[in-house]
Amino acid sequence: MAALDLQEQEQLEELKAWWKDNRSQILGALLIAVIAIGGWRGWQYYQRNQSIQAATLYSEFVRQLEGNDSGRVNDAAAAMMDRFGSTAYASRAALLAAQVNEHGKDVAHAKSQLQWVIDHAVEADLRDVARLRLASLLLDDGKYAEAMTFLQAEHSASFDGLYADLQGDVLNAQGKVDEARSAYKLAYEKTDNKSMYRNLIKMKLDALVASK
Repeated sequence: MAALDLQEQEQLEELKAWWKDNRSQILGALLIAVIAIGGWRGWQYYQRNQSIQAATLYSEFVRQLEGNDSGRVNDAAAAMMDRFGSTAYASRAALLAAQVNEHGKDVAHAKSQLQWVIDHAVEADLRDVARLRLASLLLDDGKYAEAMTFLQAEHSASFDGLYADLQGDVLNAQGKVDEARSAYKLAYEKTDNKSMYRNLIKMKLDALVASK
């Protein structure tokens, strides 16, 4: 039985390590999906209500993004945020620039851009994604109370599963196994049963059950 317990513990530790290494990429994929879904709607709205200059500047930002030069990406994003901060273009630029900075290990810059989106984005989905991303970075820093503050904020119902799942990660990191298990159960219930993400939640939930 002791050997089995050891094997289960090793599996739990492997899962924790895998999730820590891949959480940012998974949430980054979510960001891209949200931007793609809202992109056409945002384009139509701002074409009617904002200067064409915003769209032109955003196109320049995308060009810099494709070049993968973090300095140029940040400069282009800052220009969007300064000149057209009320547009959806600026919030999207800030989110994407934050992702570039995360990958480049410039966490402080990424946090600042994510906070800007939370404070300025018109679209609720973009604010919801920014809170998730910022909470994830705070979790990596061991700032659990700050992370939970963002995860307990009001958000769209469609994000319930993701918010509960990340709450489970924060609680698990604190050693609050029972509370983490409850959060994961809620996340599992709130996630579409066709989603591959649901399988990941189930793996984390099973790992906690095995470690009990």
